[in-house]
Amino acid sequence: MELKRYLKKYFGFEAFRSGQEETIQSVLENKHTISMLPTGTGKSLCYQLPGYLLDGPVLVISPLLSLMQDQVDQMMAMGEKRVIALNSFLSPQQKAKALEELERYRFIFISPEMLGIDSVLNRIKKLSVSLFVVDEAHCISQWGYDFRPDYLKLGEFREKLGRPLTLALTATASAEVRKDIAEKLHLGVWNEVVYSVDRPAISLALEFASTFQEKLDRTVELVKYLKGPGIIYFSSKKVAEQTAVHLRENGIMKAMAYHGGLDPESRILIQQQFINGQLDVVCATSAFGMGINKEDVRFVIHFHMPLQIESYLQEIGRAARDGRDSIAILIYTPGDEQLAYQLAEGEMPDQYQIDRLFAFLIENQIHYQDLAGRAEELSMICGFTEIQWRIVEDYLSNIESMDYKRDKVSLVQLIENRLFVKNMKIKKMLEWIHTKDCKRTFILDLFGEEIQEKPRNCCSICGIEINHFEDTEQSASQCEAELDWKQELASILLIRERI
Repeated sequence: MELKRYLKKYFGFEAFRSGQEETIQSVLENKHTISMLPTGTGKSLCYQLPGYLLDGPVLVISPLLSLMQDQVDQMMAMGEKRVIALNSFLSPQQKAKALEELERYRFIFISPEMLGIDSVLNRIKKLSVSLFVVDEAHCISQWGYDFRPDYLKLGEFREKLGRPLTLALTATASAEVRKDIAEKLHLGVWNEVVYSVDRPAISLALEFASTFQEKLDRTVELVKYLKGPGIIYFSSKKVAEQTAVHLRENGIMKAMAYHGGLDPESRILIQQQFINGQLDVVCATSAFGMGINKEDVRFVIHFHMPLQIESYLQEIGRAARDGRDSIAILIYTPGDEQLAYQLAEGEMPDQYQIDRLFAFLIENQIHYQDLAGRAEELSMICGFTEIQWRIVEDYLSNIESMDYKRDKVSLVQLIENRLFVKNMKIKKMLEWIHTKDCKRTFILDLFGEEIQEKPRNCCSICGIEINHFEDTEQSASQCEAELDWKQELASILLIRERI
């Protein structure tokens, strides 16, 4: 099959990007495929093109509502009308109509939670799904950096849909994680298309700051100096908000904050403003940028250290999608890791919460299969966050025979194991921060890769020419402004002399 001809016909492109053609070829050869392609290489094309060449709809499982909606909007803007997202953005009436007319859609985007609703799954079972796509597939793996319990059920859902041809897409997954993905999806035999995690166009810089204020001042300085647009990543919604305000107070007017505390409409608006060049800087938490099709991001700053190398790679990968030189700067202050440890621990239920849960279950003789109907009540009694509750419910609801004492011990063990994995990843991130060796080589070693050729501006250990990333247009305009001010002053003095 001449894939380039179809690429030109349906998308107007002359050539494939790295890994796209191999992935599509594997799918069209009817092979279950796990594809690890760098962020920004156009993973969505890997299921969109097969969608036009296979008989039957493509079902795309996506982890984020904003990501799902963004993909749908992009496809509709390109003229594809047979695309829909089954998510909470739909009103009950819209959802009912969409399910009734599901046969008319070629591309169906859905969250794992929505797919878990019996009425929805039974409706999809009536379709002949040609391709079952799992986007951000690392969320499936217990060893992945963004473990999502709801994703664990995708193997079961896939079985109920008749084991359709499957494509799992991710940007960063070790060999261990890829194997785990295949097992969780019940793939049996599968093909892998794996590309390097290295992004030669992105220079890896590390800076040290002694205090929070010094870090904040340096952030403002960098944003003013570097050619944009750019993204600044935070682990705190509050600090993201405060920094956006601080940037505007310091003359960087096109700066906004983006985080999960905003309503969906605000998040979509900020995304669109950034894509269309109405914003120069976004102060964001980790969700921002996933799936956003913006090729010219020139810098990524990490105000807080990420919790693992994998998410660091995902986030810096939002830059240089056009292949042009960009820079990623992590500003580290001694003690930053304490926030990372606190966040990791906060995602897991603690011993007190587990004790309260089982005391209530025993007192009321509640069966594990009835937990879903009492989610709000139990979350309030035990103080579970949404993520904590999903972990607890998923684990207990999959236990068939009940033994409160034994199950409590095994749940605590599961939580301890998960926290141990998270803490080890934080320690590896710290090791990267403090290494005196090449930052790029350190990362590639983690993924079992060898560096082929170091780029000119490799990392802060090998050396970076920071002026290579300077916003020369802004510098020129500042010089012009200074020159104008001097000319104006000279003309005033000249007038006075004449008087």
